[in-house]
Order: sequence, then structure tokens, then C-alpha cells
Amino acid sequence: MSSINRNNLKLRAKPDSQTKESAVLILFYQDGNKIKLPLILRPVYAGVHSGQIGLPGGRREETDANFYETALREAQEEIGINPAEVTVIGHLSDLFVFASNHMVHPVVGYMEQKPAFLLDPREVDQLIEVPLSTLLDTSIRGITNFVVSGNIEISAPYFGVDGHTVWGATAMMLSELLSIINELEEDAR
Repeated sequence: MSSINRNNLKLRAKPDSQTKESAVLILFYQDGNKIKLPLILRPVYAGVHSGQIGLPGGRREETDANFYETALREAQEEIGINPAEVTVIGHLSDLFVFASNHMVHPVVGYMEQKPAFLLDPREVDQLIEVPLSTLLDTSIRGITNFVVSGNIEISAPYFGVDGHTVWGATAMMLSELLSIINELEEDAR
């Protein structure tokens, strides 16, 4: 799910001394007969991730013992989940996001019931509750052009979810997650 011309862009190719550490939470929960996970629509602001769909998360703070704690704290701040009700089951591969110079640590967890979401309007314009079955449906995947850094056009894969385009780092993390789920399903057969 990375951009087709990602390697050709004249952007920061790897982390450096200015790279910030952050973590996001991929949170599964049961809602009726469906397993879902929350995505967020970020507000429009002067920044590289303005108006984009993402996972709840953010920058690591010195008081965070580890990236699991960062992901849980940030998810609590952004969407109001109770970290004590989340069972962390692991993490995905770290992902360098060159656009914002962040090394992102994706954490995976689950809750026994649907959270009582409480959105921080400074961080979240809209909560998008996505059924896992929707993400597993390959018909929601496509490739389209995006303009990044103000004037660079790239061609990138995306997930079409609930009228929203999920692309970039979020799509790459979800793609890795779906690959793992598909492998587990194949092994179970």
C-alpha cells in the first residue's frame, strides 16, 4: 500500500536525529455481530496530515514507559477509550513517515465491548467505525493520485471506506494487519 513512486520522491528517505517517535492504536472491539476498529478523520489544519484519515495516536512523551503506553494514552486523549479496558496483543512493523518525520509504532489491542467514545474536537473531526469484514473486502482497494507537500503528485493505493479515502501510512499499517489476518486464516484451514 505504499505510493507507487515513493522511492522516486526527493523527500527524507530515512529517520534522522530530528525524527520524532510516535505510536498509534489499532483497536478491535465487538459491536453486535461485527468486529470493528476505529479510524479518525483529522481536522483541517496547517500540517501534513490535515484532513486525513488515520489511526488514533501521536507523539511519545517522556513519561510514557513504552510505545504501548503511548498508543493507549493518545487513544484515550483523542477518542476517549479507557486504557485499562484494552488488552494489548502485540504490534506491527515500525513505519517511518517521511512527510512528518515520525517513526510510528503500530500497537494492536482489543476491548471486550464497544468503547464509549468521547472525541477531542481539536484532534478528531469524525470517528469512522470500520467493520473488519469491510477491510478484508478487496473490492474497496484502488489506486489514485494525490497531491503531497503542496505540489507533488503521487500515485498511491488506498482503501475506500465509508466514502473516505484511507491512504499513506494508515493504509500501509492496515495492509500489514490484513496480511497477518489472511495468513492466520490460511493456517487455520
